[in-house]
Amino acid sequence: MTGSADDAGLRHQIDGPVATITLCRPGPGYAQSPRLWAALHDVGASLPGSVRVVVIRAEGESFGAARADPVGSFPPEFGWLQRPDRVTVAAVHGHAVGVGFHLALACDLRVVADNARFAMRETSLGLVPDLGGSQPLVEAVGYSRALEICVTGREVDAWEAMQLGLATVVVPLAELDQAVGDLVAALTAPPHEAVTATKALLRDAVGNKGA
Repeated sequence: MTGSADDAGLRHQIDGPVATITLCRPGPGYAQSPRLWAALHDVGASLPGSVRVVVIRAEGESFGAARADPVGSFPPEFGWLQRPDRVTVAAVHGHAVGVGFHLALACDLRVVADNARFAMRETSLGLVPDLGGSQPLVEAVGYSRALEICVTGREVDAWEAMQLGLATVVVPLAELDQAVGDLVAALTAPPHEAVTATKALLRDAVGNKGA
């Protein structure tokens, strides 16, 4: 089953327990907008309960390399990616900058091509990176490293992302789709109830850290 929201710049496909959502306005300066995030939220809300894994990917040169509007104009559309009954996977290639980085961080797992580059550029523009990625960034790399990445706005390449815990796996760009497929197969192999309970348990453990 397939669907599209081409005017907003995305389309989606459902294949049994797996939904693939594709950002489909390619380009090195791919502008992401509130309209896109609203469409993404609507797609997430419309997915049937049979979907166990959601893959977020992008066409073109980058996963998401630009922001079209000020931070305050973006609604918080990422929460559905944290539902305990689904595991979400970002397939990242090229630049994941600003909003693109936040979207990748909103997913549970990140399969990363070796040409990927992550960056938070908001602070250098006099803005605050408050689109929801700051918490998972701190959870992944720790407070000090997250502060350094956000304040300097520097790029984190694929291999550093792997070392820091941002990337689940790093593969050559040509092998990205295969690596995503292998991970999806592994994620859908165990009983759904066990996966859901495990995700909820681990999210609670993160929430209670340091309490």
